[in-house]
Amino acid sequence: MTGLEAPKPARPAKFPLRGLVFAAVALTGAGVLYGFFGAGKETVTAECEQARQTAARIAPLAHGEVAALAVAKSPRRLGDLAFLGPDGQATSLAALRGKTVLFNLWATWCVPCRQEMPSLDRLQARLGSAAFEVVAVDIDTTRLDRRRPFLTEVGVKSLQFYADPSAEVFQRLKKAGKVVGLPTTILVDPKGCELGTMPGPADWASEDALKLTAAALGP
Repeated sequence: MTGLEAPKPARPAKFPLRGLVFAAVALTGAGVLYGFFGAGKETVTAECEQARQTAARIAPLAHGEVAALAVAKSPRRLGDLAFLGPDGQATSLAALRGKTVLFNLWATWCVPCRQEMPSLDRLQARLGSAAFEVVAVDIDTTRLDRRRPFLTEVGVKSLQFYADPSAEVFQRLKKAGKVVGLPTTILVDPKGCELGTMPGPADWASEDALKLTAAALGP
């Protein structure tokens, strides 16, 4: 795939994903974390104080099917990630401010993504609202005609179609040390602050995931 390194194996996932290979790529550029997340500690703290409280609330719920979620201890606002919206027009993570977002990166060649996608779709059907959305961004850079048929094949009905055919979102998050492969999911609060990151697949329709996501939306 253009712009991505060859996948490497990682630990197996739970539920039907057990035994599948996490489509991993090597980490590089960890030194750019500071630039990606903001201009300074004081600014970040002020922007993400509510996220800090939310992260503390959901931390005890990161177990079972979502035990791999790395809850942020000191949440910081993610950079303004750009991609294409359901209408094919440019949009960004900033355009989704005001709602909690489960931001997911996937591709048609990613086997764990195929297994995970139906659970993301069920989560969106269950909790999707003006206050919450699962934003699953496809990062295929070739054979783009396969993307929508892929979603139909796995039974997606509730997710909106977001895409980044340049894979720039993946590269930026990779350089920031937030992505090591596909799928990767980041829980983001209404101000754009990271609440937690899940490397690899999860059953997002499980009771564990539903309780954690509901807690992220408020007491």
